[in-house]
Amino acid sequence: MSKARNLIERNIELSVEFSRYLFEHSEIETKIPVDAEIILLPEFDKELKEFNLKLGKDIEANNGKVIYVVIKNIRPKILSRIEKIELDPAVN
Repeated sequence: MSKARNLIERNIELSVEFSRYLFEHSEIETKIPVDAEIILLPEFDKELKEFNLKLGKDIEANNGKVIYVVIKNIRPKILSRIEKIELDPAVN
């Protein structure tokens, strides 16, 4: 996988997490200008942060409006909320 593609995929995953965050914290949405590009700056991923910061600066250089969202940390990915199961072959 190319480096650019990898960065794009990480951005997509981070964008999904940010969208989920907005669902839980709708008050944040009112602080984001409608005409602004959202640039996510993950403190825990230096490479992605630098890539996104460059994107933001390029947008600003072309007179675009940008809001930077610094993401301090992210919890580990959890695939299921189930804590414990039992397998019983006799149950039909």
